[in-house]
Amino acid sequence: MSGNVWIAGGGVISGIGQNLGQCMAAFEAMQPGMEKMRHLQSVHAGTFPVAEVKADNEELARKAGMPAHWSRTALLSMLAAKEAWQSAGLGDISQYRAGFVSANTVGGMDKTEDFMKSFLDNAASGRLRHVVHHECGAVTELVADALGIRHHVSTISTACSSGANALMYGARMIRAGMLDVVIAGGTDSLTRFTLNGFNTLMILDQQPCRPFDDTRTGLNLGEGAGYVVLVSDEIARKIKPWCRISGFANANDAYHQTASSPEGIGNFKAMEGALKMSGLAASEIDYINLHGTGTQNNDSSEGRAVERLFAPSYPPLSSTKSFTGHTLGASGGIEAVFSAWALREGIIYPNANFTTQMKEVPFSPVTHFSKGHALRHVMSNSFGFGGNCSSLVFSKE
Repeated sequence: MSGNVWIAGGGVISGIGQNLGQCMAAFEAMQPGMEKMRHLQSVHAGTFPVAEVKADNEELARKAGMPAHWSRTALLSMLAAKEAWQSAGLGDISQYRAGFVSANTVGGMDKTEDFMKSFLDNAASGRLRHVVHHECGAVTELVADALGIRHHVSTISTACSSGANALMYGARMIRAGMLDVVIAGGTDSLTRFTLNGFNTLMILDQQPCRPFDDTRTGLNLGEGAGYVVLVSDEIARKIKPWCRISGFANANDAYHQTASSPEGIGNFKAMEGALKMSGLAASEIDYINLHGTGTQNNDSSEGRAVERLFAPSYPPLSSTKSFTGHTLGASGGIEAVFSAWALREGIIYPNANFTTQMKEVPFSPVTHFSKGHALRHVMSNSFGFGGNCSSLVFSKE
């Protein structure tokens, strides 16, 4: 493998905005997206705040140019992927060897849940169109077809690190000379399955989440999609790319099905590996977009790993999940867009709802939005269930 991989553009839709510009405005105004559920039908609607995209399926479908009966996961994916491609300014996608590497964890489960209720009420009613797109790969294929991508289509599903791993896979394909451009990232919609599952694990907060705060009691779920356009050196010379993806690594501490090891072994190895690939020292990282879910275990293990690698001098760091909620398979893609844009625009994002420093670590996150920073290198962390940990490093040149 040889050559650089560049970020030519990016697109995002989340609970704080339906495009990148709206998301930036929400960060600057300190307006997290957590509210009472509007679109997801759940018995827990009055109990757990969520960061829903502020639009129903019909509105999303109109904007995406897709049928409204398709999965919400696919609609979110299409909107973010279209924004990403348009922002790159590369013209007709058919003139490139193009790939689509998309992550998700729920597939079309939102439609399957609706189907099951009608099926149990009346098995003869059918409505099979609601389940034909159930699997994770079906969501990717729908969007790839709509985008006109034919050379390579892949789906990644590795829990909360899925979106970051999609970028790694796409970058490897470009470096290997197999593709010229790859739209890479992730998407996920809110479903009763995920809400109930996280509630069973007792890690949902009934208040707005507080990542890296000593009073944290859990996460808030969110939904959305985020994609970057990865391009080769040859393509990058024709445009003005946002930045370069200079390092990435995946590690697994194999500690527990849902918990990270207390010492953050996988977290540390992922960050260390990404730094090694980039050729950077820890002291050269200018901002870290933390995984930062707001649970006791995740923040503690990530914090200890950050301390082990960066002590005694810590760069500014924060968790954007304090605004978007935890978007599961989409989070690595959404946060890659935020990180790459931060590098391009000199932005450091705030950590909402922070009041009290954690006892376990000797640092605190940034609590206010700021611009005008001379950032050179930004790290983005995505640490998932099953110990699947990934870190990305983005560099200015």
